[in-house]
Amino acid sequence: MHTQTPDLPYIIAGPIMRRLQPTQLVLWLVTREPLNADLKIYVGDTLKDSQHCASITQSVQVGSFAYIHLINYQTEQPLPENSWLGYDLHCTVNNEVKNLKALQPELLYPEENFPTFVLKTRLDQVLHGSCRKPHYPSDDALLRVDEALANSQQNLEERPALLMMSGDQVYVDDVAGPMLTAIHQTIDLLGLSSESIQGATVSDCSELYKNPHCYYEREELLPHTQDNQALRDKFFGGAKKPIFTADTAHNHLITLSEVIAMYLLVWSPQLWGRLKLNLADLPDKHLDRYLSEQQTINAFAKGLPQVQRALAHLPVYMIFDDHDVTDDWNLTRGWEEAAYNHPFSRRIIGNALIGYWLCQGWGNAPEKFPQQWPEALAFDKAAADKAEVERASQQRDNLITDVLEFESWHYSLATSPKLVVLDTRTKRWWSESSQSKPSGLMDWEALSELQQELIGEKSVLLISPAPIFGMKLIETVQRIFTFFGKALTVDAENWMAHSGSANVILNIFRHPKTPQNFVILSGDVHYSFTYDIKIRFRKNSPDIWQVTCSGFKNEFPHGLLSVFDRLNRWLYGSRSPLNWFTKRRRMQIRSRIPEGLPHNRVVNSSGVGLLRLNDVGEPSEITVLKAEGGKVSFPPRPQI
Repeated sequence: MHTQTPDLPYIIAGPIMRRLQPTQLVLWLVTREPLNADLKIYVGDTLKDSQHCASITQSVQVGSFAYIHLINYQTEQPLPENSWLGYDLHCTVNNEVKNLKALQPELLYPEENFPTFVLKTRLDQVLHGSCRKPHYPSDDALLRVDEALANSQQNLEERPALLMMSGDQVYVDDVAGPMLTAIHQTIDLLGLSSESIQGATVSDCSELYKNPHCYYEREELLPHTQDNQALRDKFFGGAKKPIFTADTAHNHLITLSEVIAMYLLVWSPQLWGRLKLNLADLPDKHLDRYLSEQQTINAFAKGLPQVQRALAHLPVYMIFDDHDVTDDWNLTRGWEEAAYNHPFSRRIIGNALIGYWLCQGWGNAPEKFPQQWPEALAFDKAAADKAEVERASQQRDNLITDVLEFESWHYSLATSPKLVVLDTRTKRWWSESSQSKPSGLMDWEALSELQQELIGEKSVLLISPAPIFGMKLIETVQRIFTFFGKALTVDAENWMAHSGSANVILNIFRHPKTPQNFVILSGDVHYSFTYDIKIRFRKNSPDIWQVTCSGFKNEFPHGLLSVFDRLNRWLYGSRSPLNWFTKRRRMQIRSRIPEGLPHNRVVNSSGVGLLRLNDVGEPSEITVLKAEGGKVSFPPRPQI
């Protein structure tokens, strides 16, 4: 561990604005030392409130020079809606008080003295998307969020109400070699926690980082026994998918420190200038790939100042999907039994989920999380003897058990329309006929709870990481592979893959007491599309829109998607008789035609979705802001 403070900025990552309600403002940030600051809240340029952060902040020390903070400001006098508001942090640094403008001038837009924001409980304009893979060779669509905020600085009406990130904010299971190099340098720079590792061929972090298989060959670090061969295949080798050509998991993150370092590096530019990505001892066989990825990672890092600025200025809500933890996470009962019954894979999954809680989930709804979780991660820089390390390891295992058993990752906002965010990962409905068949995305109890939450609402904005109504042809291909016991090969994760989940979610839409207007926001699939949906043979059918935007920095293989798109139009158009053989036969589904692309039904481009809603929660505009510039809209089709 370091004996003196290295040359680090006071604020290492953030602040990121998280939950925002009339009586609550939540901020997330990471500092190099304990937070000694006052939070200032402004209405316009007038100071409304000032509170010392010690009384409203939960903090977790994760390294010698890394403290994660969640500031949870609450007020009895509600903040005014549809007005310019602001916040500032007056931090005591080396016995001198500095505000955010002094500490991070690049965090502010021109003519700002502190970050500004707007509270909107009517969701008139929502930005959304998913799937941000740093080494994918495209621009980062979060830069378009920054552009939208910059353009709305003088126009309150044009300020988005929130940004919804619907999954795969990080790719824990698919990390570029240069990013892994940056992660390990960050661990050393910040003195992030070490941990012991059970059930693996390495015993702790130091052995892992020095192991010759650490880069591009991590699947070799799992135990090489007959009993665990299936685990190796499912956890790492299963990443090769001949249909969708998903990337490999050869640099899968393992330790909690690696996961935390990844979050710091994808949210903030503060550390990148102190890192060097040249890896001298990399084997020649991986060198070409490393150098190619290095160019993409360097370009990604250059855009992070704008990303950091954007995330400080509007409420940001998040929910996990598989890559936030690991590919195929809880896809089948067989996968779960193999992964959770081995201490090494259980630790890998648990570390990723702890990282999600610390860096994503915590800010969505702070009151849902147990107060003892931060205490369970207490950092002891003096713990050097084996007994202390073992004690910390047991404490980590206990926390992993708690995190894996946690049942409140989902949340909602009392907005208009009501925002309901689904957990489609941890409450799976197992297949009763086969352990290799896909599990339902939500079990009966979770879906019943969802139905109760929807009853009485006039309109709802439903966040489902995977589309509820997806491209039928791809779902059919997945069903064929599932029939032959190969669900893991094609990521057979869709709402229609499990009859129980499919029937219940469709019945929710058909229930007479659930909302008249459903807007479903989804990501996951790496392309964007919009469907208009009605219930057949019903006069008072609810209006349903499936709006999918994916990814922020990822795309589907272009040639393959063009074929799928064309075949899907031919085989499963709204009037096709083949629809009567699907679980959605009682639904009429019409795909919108993207503007300027008359022969397409999907947009295959990295981007961020822009959804405008009218006073009753109906979409008035559905657009993809392309990462490379420009936009594509999905206008309504003429009624038949």
